Amino acid sequence: MQFVYLFVIGIAAGILSGMFGVGGGVIIVPSLVLLFGMGQHNATATSLMALLLPVGILGVLEYYRLGKLSTEHLWFGLTIALGLFAGAFFGAKISLGMSGDMLRRAFAVFLVIVAIRLWL
Repeated sequence: MQFVYLFVIGIAAGILSGMFGVGGGVIIVPSLVLLFGMGQHNATATSLMALLLPVGILGVLEYYRLGKLSTEHLWFGLTIALGLFAGAFFGAKISLGMSGDMLRRAFAVFLVIVAIRLWL
């Protein structure tokens, strides 16, 4: 079941990445903190693992070197990356069907929801 949750996080991050150009810091990190009870450093390192090839290899290596990224976190990151791969395609499709104004407003609403959830 854990695989399903992680994959869904990846799909959501991929969709939002395809729509708004965000995913790791806005979806993956808060999801790992709130749903999996990870510490902030572990969640950040795991998010970097999911985004490893395009943006995070040096950050991942440093977190791993300092013991903030375990084998379990590596597995989490790879599972999320699988969802990101598929989700980014669908997010781009959704985004391209929206006007620029609607997309901007949708992104603003999304950020407010995330901010409120993290604050409380």
